[in-house]
Amino acid sequence: MATALIGLGSNVGDRQQTLDRALELLARDPAVRIVARSRWHETAPVGGPPGQGPFLNGAALLETSLEPGPIASLLLETEARLGRERRGRWGPRTLDLDLLLYGERIIEAPCLVVPHARMAWRRFVLEPSAEISPSMVHPILGWTIARLLDHLNTALPFVAIAGPPGVGKGTLARRLVDQMNQRRPGSARLVADPIHSLRAGGGRADWPSDAFQREVQFLKERARPLGADLPDWGVCGVWAIGDFWFDQSLAYAGLSLGADDVAAVRRVCGELLPLVVPPKLLVVCNPRNDPLAQAIASLARGRGPVLSLSSAALDPAAEEVLAAVDAMD
Repeated sequence: MATALIGLGSNVGDRQQTLDRALELLARDPAVRIVARSRWHETAPVGGPPGQGPFLNGAALLETSLEPGPIASLLLETEARLGRERRGRWGPRTLDLDLLLYGERIIEAPCLVVPHARMAWRRFVLEPSAEISPSMVHPILGWTIARLLDHLNTALPFVAIAGPPGVGKGTLARRLVDQMNQRRPGSARLVADPIHSLRAGGGRADWPSDAFQREVQFLKERARPLGADLPDWGVCGVWAIGDFWFDQSLAYAGLSLGADDVAAVRRVCGELLPLVVPPKLLVVCNPRNDPLAQAIASLARGRGPVLSLSSAALDPAAEEVLAAVDAMD
């Protein structure tokens, strides 16, 4: 028997009755046993069209002899039986059932992704899940449900955007700040990569020509605007959006430097890391399956939630990140 964690949600009709009925139908399957269920949480809708009503969300822990594919099919069948109609992304729905985790299995197929791609930063998923399965591990991040929820509760409101050169990190960061401030004035500020301004000004006379020394200098420059002791981090309700990730120098070094220099860059990074603010969410732009973006994503494993953007289109990318920010609040 395998252990599966599912998420449930509804914001149309008699929400509680629909969710209770969904669990009843799932429990009727002889290959499924409901081990635990959370209480129902009322949450604001995230993303999608305006004017939606609030959701009831919850989670349930199952023991099952079914493989992930058949479990996912059972969830879809249950949605259909209870009147689910799919009318657009993140729209209102009678019932939403998601397979969040299946033991520690990792599945990346066209019709099924496990762990659920967005569960690591969604409060409406993590809070009910932590009630019933706090020690269950997200197999990609290596963090428990309890740790993911604690990260949402304690990490400073900072989104870092990383990716290969020319992918549009700065444009995306500025778009996010503009849109967040349009929705609520003063709710977002830009943390720009200091390396961009130095390059735009022709660089510095003492800028190192050696690749190793240059990466070390980049680390020191990027540590300044991320200093944990800066007063900007103490402003309540203000999100910081950065167009760089402090740790990305390690990914650059791994692709361009020798082993000794990589180790040296790693030591410098380790010395500075406790002094800088880590992101609450890391966004990795990877529209071309770029080796550098892959190195950044690999480096990010175990560091916290990561949102991977495969599209280079600005509007879909901004919509995805804004929905993630809303889901973390």
